[in-house]
Amino acid sequence: MLGGAEGGTRVGAGGLELPPGDDGHEGSGSTGVPPGAVSLARPMEAGSIGPELDWGADAWREVRTRAQRAGRAYIWLNLVEQRLRAVVAAVLRPVYEPVHGDNWVVAAAGPAGQEWVQRAVAVREVSRRKGYLLDPADDNVLSFLTLPQLRELMVAHWPCFEPYFDDRRDVELALDELEVTRNVVSRNRALSEAVLGQAERASARLLEMLGAGGDVPSARRLPVDAVEDLVGDRYADVVAVHPDRVRLLRQFPAEDIFGGARRLDALGIGLNLLVQNFSGRRLVRLAESGCRVRLLFLNPASSAVKRRERELGLKRGELGRSVEMNILHMRRVRSRLRDPGAFEIQVYDETPRCTAYLVDGDGSDGVAVVQNHLRRIRGMEAPVLVLRNGAKVVKPGEVEEGGLFPTYREEFELMWTDSRPVS
Repeated sequence: MLGGAEGGTRVGAGGLELPPGDDGHEGSGSTGVPPGAVSLARPMEAGSIGPELDWGADAWREVRTRAQRAGRAYIWLNLVEQRLRAVVAAVLRPVYEPVHGDNWVVAAAGPAGQEWVQRAVAVREVSRRKGYLLDPADDNVLSFLTLPQLRELMVAHWPCFEPYFDDRRDVELALDELEVTRNVVSRNRALSEAVLGQAERASARLLEMLGAGGDVPSARRLPVDAVEDLVGDRYADVVAVHPDRVRLLRQFPAEDIFGGARRLDALGIGLNLLVQNFSGRRLVRLAESGCRVRLLFLNPASSAVKRRERELGLKRGELGRSVEMNILHMRRVRSRLRDPGAFEIQVYDETPRCTAYLVDGDGSDGVAVVQNHLRRIRGMEAPVLVLRNGAKVVKPGEVEEGGLFPTYREEFELMWTDSRPVS
């Protein structure tokens, strides 16, 4: 018979219970504790465990940074894996399916790949039984192969893939670069900024080699980011925002902005982004190759320049001389052209509202770099928007609305009409 309150073990509503521990004594010889009884520690006071588990602002910031990087990398890896899966299916299925039917992936893997292909078959069967296959299109062994396994299929059958690729080494190097990122993301570990950048570049290069470089005309000048491609509709036609011009040029150099343009329209005060970061020699070659250039400066002798000088706290005439020097430099560039009419320079006298560089703005492949003028903030320090013409994604059922690009293009045309030429 089990003991009562004075016994070592008690019976409660839930079954056997251990006796309460004694606050004042330790050891088996403690008074009031039967021999063989297990003493229970008293629960910790409320709040004593909190500081050990709580995350501060710095910890949360670090976690969010990790999640953002991993999310970007996952999108790129997902795109590459889906594209590589489609390429492998398009090339190898016609070879093996007529003989092996639905087991063509197992046959293509051959003896060397029996272990991982059989593992993929087993995972597919488990997914079937548990209802994890939500899309019938994924009910095949190929959908359960990982990126390294798809690579093994490609390498083992390279003669079949060779007609579609210029260089096998380029493909393998890009996949090697992605393998580091894939391991980090799949195990939810920290991903550095450098490795993320390498993975994004390798993914873009690999997608281009696999024939999926994107159908956006301006992708040559401004590569389409995977995140932009998926959620770009949330931001109209804005594809990048930079805190200042220094960070813009670090990620989007002047050569990438203006190089190879067939049309260049620029509106601003001194147009330093173009004049000081793109050499006159390059401008001459650009114009001689057929690019039509229209540059619209603020008149250095206007009252608007004086007001802007006061806003920025500059000495009287300092901004005017800077603008005048830029205009003289552009006039020298124009004088070296066989067709000066293709390189127009004009000035306006109105209050400057923005600086805008429209590259190929008359077509669907246009890119614009835009800055609004803020009080007491120089152009070098003002925030920068990068726009892609025609980049806004329109979802089914939505009415297409214009982005920001046409607004700044219209502003340029209106200002150009009201300005006067520089001889």
